[in-house]
Amino acid sequence: MAIKVTVNNQVHNVDAAPDTPLLWVLRDVLNYTGPKYGCGIGFCGACTVLVAGKAMRSCQIQLSDATQPITTIEGLSTDGKHPVQVAWTEVDVPQCGYCQSGQMLAAAALLTRTPQPTDAQIDSAMSGNLCRCGTYPRIRQAIHHAAAFAAQKKA
Repeated sequence: MAIKVTVNNQVHNVDAAPDTPLLWVLRDVLNYTGPKYGCGIGFCGACTVLVAGKAMRSCQIQLSDATQPITTIEGLSTDGKHPVQVAWTEVDVPQCGYCQSGQMLAAAALLTRTPQPTDAQIDSAMSGNLCRCGTYPRIRQAIHHAAAFAAQKKA
């Protein structure tokens, strides 16, 4: 039986077992390669997606529970001009890049609920996303940059 899931504003009917992790559906069935497999236990954040705007680990969500709209890095912006995407490029955040889609989605969720976060708020919000290359100072700088860019766009 097909299960309906909305990803990046597109409705998909997925023929997979209801207990299949959303990560595998996104990557193997729907061909969204932004979410990465890192640990499989929801610890590293490489598989982070937005579920109704909230950063969540797709490896920990069963397909049957994916009832709200999902956004992957591919759907964050159609033209790559989301403030987080612009800031990540301008600050030159990525090193190896493996964790970056999860980092960017967690940052986007943070900025949605806290448009001008402090360093402490950034550190707290991003603490669940691990970067083995240690780009944390650039991630924090990029989040501040994205907040300023978003505020400037609104003005």
